[in-house]
Amino acid sequence: MIKFIVPAIIIFLIILYWEKISEIIYKKFNIKINYLLFSGALFMILAIYLLIKN
Repeated sequence: MIKFIVPAIIIFLIILYWEKISEIIYKKFNIKINYLLFSGALFMILAIYLLIKN
């Protein structure tokens, strides 16, 4: 039961404080985390497509 509750709480807190997390990363690395996540998601979709195609 705990192995389901703890990740749910962690994901909830990340969603709740997303703006603050994004702002901190932008100040430290000067990159918008939304672009980074979008690029990562696009890469994952491309990888899955290529794996299915072969």
